[in-house]
Amino acid sequence: VQLQASGGGLVQAGGSLRLSCAASGSSLSIIVMGWYRQAPGKQRELVADIVRGDTNYANSVKGRFTISRDPAKNTVFLQMNSLKPEDTAVYYCNARTRINAYWGKGTQVTVSS
Repeated sequence: VQLQASGGGLVQAGGSLRLSCAASGSSLSIIVMGWYRQAPGKQRELVADIVRGDTNYANSVKGRFTISRDPAKNTVFLQMNSLKPEDTAVYYCNARTRINAYWGKGTQVTVSS
């Protein structure tokens, strides 16, 4: 499975960004897709993931971020609204099958105050 993420950038606090991650290869075996992030000096943390229609969010992003998936296009999206400076991080797409976990290259999200 290969993951190609896009959509990061620089935005002011209160703004919005939408991340996309397209899966290719053995994408039919994917069970869970999600987004993680890693800020400087911090551990990588789960932001949100989706299993079929069931979603899971970190408390820090609930009500502001929305994860969705287009199975036909093997793509997962992360709509990020009301962004805060503390959302600044490198965001990584993740896909899990029954056997393995896969990571995309990170995309930088920077929120200025």
